[in-house]
Amino acid sequence: MDLRIQHLCDRITLDTQHRLIRDNLGCQCNLDNAIAKYKDGKKYIKIDIGGSGRYMVDQEGNIYGIKAYGVIHKGHHYGTLDTIAEYFWGNYTAQKKTA
Repeated sequence: MDLRIQHLCDRITLDTQHRLIRDNLGCQCNLDNAIAKYKDGKKYIKIDIGGSGRYMVDQEGNIYGIKAYGVIHKGHHYGTLDTIAEYFWGNYTAQKKTA
């Protein structure tokens, strides 16, 4: 699962940096703070962007938003690790791409 988590982090970083450049906010500080990293937890894998928590992934590969750091928000579901290409990850929350 680590390879799929790293792929998600790479997708989040790439989409966020592209949006920053498109919106003329692409200074080096902003681009550096757009890098996504993950941390293993007891129940969930936490995905941080810059210094803030943004998403959490459960054992089955479901991706959720967070209420607070370490607390998932089950109402904010962003697909699974198998469907990350169906979302744009560059905004504050992931948005499903339209066909």
